[in-house]
Amino acid sequence: MLKNILIVLLCTLSFTSCKNETKTEVNLEENRSKSYDANDGFVTMRGEFVYFDDAAVFQTATEIYGVVVDENMHKLEEQVKAFKEEPTDMVPVTVRVRKFEKTGTEEGWQYRVEIKEILKVEAPNRNKEDVIKLGN
Repeated sequence: MLKNILIVLLCTLSFTSCKNETKTEVNLEENRSKSYDANDGFVTMRGEFVYFDDAAVFQTATEIYGVVVDENMHKLEEQVKAFKEEPTDMVPVTVRVRKFEKTGTEEGWQYRVEIKEILKVEAPNRNKEDVIKLGN
């Protein structure tokens, strides 16, 4: 009888003491809600970034934005360089930005973004087949 109680107690302890490890990932919805909750006007966005020939572009799944060339954009470009094979490669990033409409006299896309915070820079998927390269 005592042996059975001891076995049940050991089994119960072994199951309840198991550790559940959780991964920490960037939760875009949580960051997006933090952006709105902070009431600072910044929005968390995920997309692909490229800086080439004094022009910076941020592309999401549905929109393309011109990027304000400033100190934060140059910081992002430094982090992105490690993942580029060619100067025109786009690199996936998650950033907090101030999104605004361009002025009437500016050229480019309808909306622009000013990078306020760099949350994540990822390696691009080299197996993507959506790039067309022209040979000479």
